[in-house]
Amino acid sequence: MSRNLKKIIAVFCITIGLIGIAGLLSHGTEDSTETVEVVSEKILIPGGQSVGIRMNVKGVLVVGLEEIETEDSIVSPGYEAGIEIGDMILTVNGKEVCDAADMAEAVENSQGQLSIKAARKDEIMDFNVMPVTEYGSGLRKIGIWVKEKIAGIGTLSFYDPENKVYAALGHGIYESKTDTLLPSGGGKLLRTEVKSIKEGEAGKPGEIRGIFYESELPLGEVKKNCEFGIYSLANKESEPDYSNAMVMARQEQIKTGPAYILTTINGDKAERFRIEITKINRQKDAGGKGLEIEVKDERLLAYCGGIVQGMSGSPIIQNNRLVGVVTHVFVNNPTKGYGIFAEWMVEEAGNLEG
Repeated sequence: MSRNLKKIIAVFCITIGLIGIAGLLSHGTEDSTETVEVVSEKILIPGGQSVGIRMNVKGVLVVGLEEIETEDSIVSPGYEAGIEIGDMILTVNGKEVCDAADMAEAVENSQGQLSIKAARKDEIMDFNVMPVTEYGSGLRKIGIWVKEKIAGIGTLSFYDPENKVYAALGHGIYESKTDTLLPSGGGKLLRTEVKSIKEGEAGKPGEIRGIFYESELPLGEVKKNCEFGIYSLANKESEPDYSNAMVMARQEQIKTGPAYILTTINGDKAERFRIEITKINRQKDAGGKGLEIEVKDERLLAYCGGIVQGMSGSPIIQNNRLVGVVTHVFVNNPTKGYGIFAEWMVEEAGNLEG
């Protein structure tokens, strides 16, 4: 743990200690049965930098179905067997498949019908598919297009020094056509440089455009893609500067009114931009829309019209506390968006399995 972080923790401990001493002095030597509950403060390092996410999908994702021309007919074996776009193929003939190469090998070496096990949302399904030989190429096929890797740009939310975890995005990565959450099979969280921003407008969300760099030295190894973001175990060389550490705010400490977000609109430096928290939806169970926000910063509005794709994950700061993270933009009004409470993301970071 860094010297700066130790100093921050020491300040909290001294403060609590002084409160305890003051209490004893005020009560003198009288007996007291009163119990005071002390809630420890969660310390985080806020992000705001754009990050690249390269994630392997656990299993093989079906992204397309096609017809195969054989010598006698045109068929689509995968479709006819019941396979759908968005299905995650897990095994073929009882053997696990991890990527497109595994899938192609299983089909090419087949001597008959294939027994395929796939996940469709929360359901495990079985399919029997007979490969065919494509006329012209001579290749064995079952008429599906698969993908095992995804890549994109988001924003770093925070670093949790207690668990050595980076959190980003504030929402999960889904298969676009079926809205299926993609299980992570590992990957990298990479430093990114923003090159340009496509401005958002009503009905057409803008987007951040950038490039990945230092891929040989990633910020962390992606371990989880869940409803509330991407979580990565930090590499030792990538731990951030602890001088920016701040306390996480809980729901009851957040108020409507002025705040700011940290995000990157040029290069690789996070900047502050003024917003207003317009509504707080108190939650007993974790959800992605606990906060409603509106951009008030004239520079951010002029530069990109408000919130754009790629800003998901931008930390929301109020009264020098990390209160939440930007998750979604209002499609018909890019100046407004939603945020998730920071405490829900911290809970996921604490549950990360190394």
